Amino acid sequence: MEHALAQPGSSLSPYEDMADTVLAGRILARPDAYRVLRSPDEDLGVLLRATYRVREHFHGKRVKLCLLRNARSGLCPEDCHYCSQSAISDAAIPRYRLDAVEELVHHARRAVAAGARRYCMVTSGRGPSEVDIDRFTTAGRAIKAEFPALELCVSPGLIEEEQARALKEAGIGWVNHNLNTSERFHPEICTTHSYADRIRTVLNARRAGLATCSGGILGMGENDDDVVDLAYALRELKVDSLPVNFLHPIDGTPLADKRELDPGRCLKALCLFRLLNPTTELRVAGGRELNLGWFQPLALLAANSIFVEGYLTTSGQAASEAHAMVAAMGLEVEPAPEQADAPCA
Repeated sequence: MEHALAQPGSSLSPYEDMADTVLAGRILARPDAYRVLRSPDEDLGVLLRATYRVREHFHGKRVKLCLLRNARSGLCPEDCHYCSQSAISDAAIPRYRLDAVEELVHHARRAVAAGARRYCMVTSGRGPSEVDIDRFTTAGRAIKAEFPALELCVSPGLIEEEQARALKEAGIGWVNHNLNTSERFHPEICTTHSYADRIRTVLNARRAGLATCSGGILGMGENDDDVVDLAYALRELKVDSLPVNFLHPIDGTPLADKRELDPGRCLKALCLFRLLNPTTELRVAGGRELNLGWFQPLALLAANSIFVEGYLTTSGQAASEAHAMVAAMGLEVEPAPEQADAPCA
């Protein structure tokens, strides 16, 4: 499909023209993508209003809450510069091996109690062993028996198609594997695996029949070209779920001193990802509390999903506060699943 250039003069706002383009089923032109990302701060209100038209058209007023469990912490051989769990990190974090099945099920119950619709099990490491896959499939079946409607996502690193098929057969619906940044900038933040490795994992998950969850991290030193390239790459991959993370610098990592983001930059980036991926579930993920601060509610004008109760090694917004924030914006939390009926004696 050809990119559609916005035609000036069709409305009082170029951002409304962009929303019209997207709602008409056309792809936002690359010059317009840069215009969103580089828009002046005084245009932010108009940009958010136009973006919300697209968000509401495809996703209504609902917000999906997600809760993740860091199922294995640290002990990772990769050199991802942003990550407190990497081999080159000296961060003071908990380090433990893969959770037992009972622990994974316990955190699923915690997710439902928090009002979450999706439960994400995340592991550090290059990729899963067969023991990892066996444990996730066993946990997946146990969780689905208790909460049939709970969406299950696993983020196990680089996976093969056969491993992804085993996860699907156990009732797991999503695999997360972020591209993180553009192909050009990727070697600046990781050298132990390639951008192509990440693409291959996303495609392996799709070939296995799983929904794909893939996004990025902003604030690592990338430029506008990298952000725009990432947004278009995720569109071309047709990802089902797109988490946008904002770097939370952690002492002991190579990016500990990086503080490049402000709320305006974060919100403009969210608008860009929404306008280029209108039907995709867009999630405000790690670092939103630190980088957006009081502006967090405005992120919901672009995004229709958020994490609650923390991330991998950093804390996050409590579920009760997230529920209140969603309600204050005139939106509604997507209902959490109910527990399965107990079998008759």
